[in-house]
Parts: sequence; structure tokens; C-alpha cells
Amino acid sequence: MALSIDIQRPGDALWTARVTLAGSLDGTTAPRLEEALKPLLGAVRHVVFDLADLKFISSAGIRVLLAARKELKARDGSFAMHRLQPQIVKVFEIIGALPGFDIFTSEKELDDYLAAMQRKHASPGVL
Repeated sequence: MALSIDIQRPGDALWTARVTLAGSLDGTTAPRLEEALKPLLGAVRHVVFDLADLKFISSAGIRVLLAARKELKARDGSFAMHRLQPQIVKVFEIIGALPGFDIFTSEKELDDYLAAMQRKHASPGVL
């Protein structure tokens, strides 16, 4: 199964990006995601992965997500996942990675989180 990668950087969210993944994130497709994330991770502080249409993830895919999280955290940024399919949640539960990830169950919860992160990192008087 192929992987679709859509990266959006809303104009009003200078430090935030949304990465939407669809299909299968595995040993064949993980290198494409890794390459797509390289320029993004150096340009933003907060990345939200929308995984509503991700059907499968392997250890190679997990490695790419963990590396992205590590890089963002090293720069005082944040990494979050949103709308995970039950089978993807189960994978993260099995490897014990969920406690270190932010996962959101609704758009409102995600929007509230993003607003708080932007307020935290905005220059005084900007927001």
C-alpha cells in the first residue's frame, strides 16, 4: 500500500505545521516521509500528525515519528498525533510510546492545544 503525505503550514500559524498521512507507513514508505520532514522540522516548532487515514505502521514508520519528536523536543517544540485509527493506537500501546505523545480526540481539543502552544512561544504582545 502506498503512502500519501500532505504537509500544510497555515499562514496564521507561523510555527505550526500539520502533516496528514494516508495509507501505509512501512519500510518502503518511511524514507519518503523522512525526506519530506527534513526541511519542515527545521522551519517549525510544532507539528501535528493527522493519522485518520493511516491504515498501517511498521517499526520503520515508528522510527521516523520518534526521530521527528526527538528533534522537535530538542528545540523546545512539540509533536502531536491526531485522529489515530484503533490499530495504530494499539501499535503505540504495545511499544509503550503513548505516554510521550500528545494525542487528540477532537478538532477542538487540538485547536485549544495549538493555541496554547502558540501563546507560549509568541513574542510578548503578539497574541
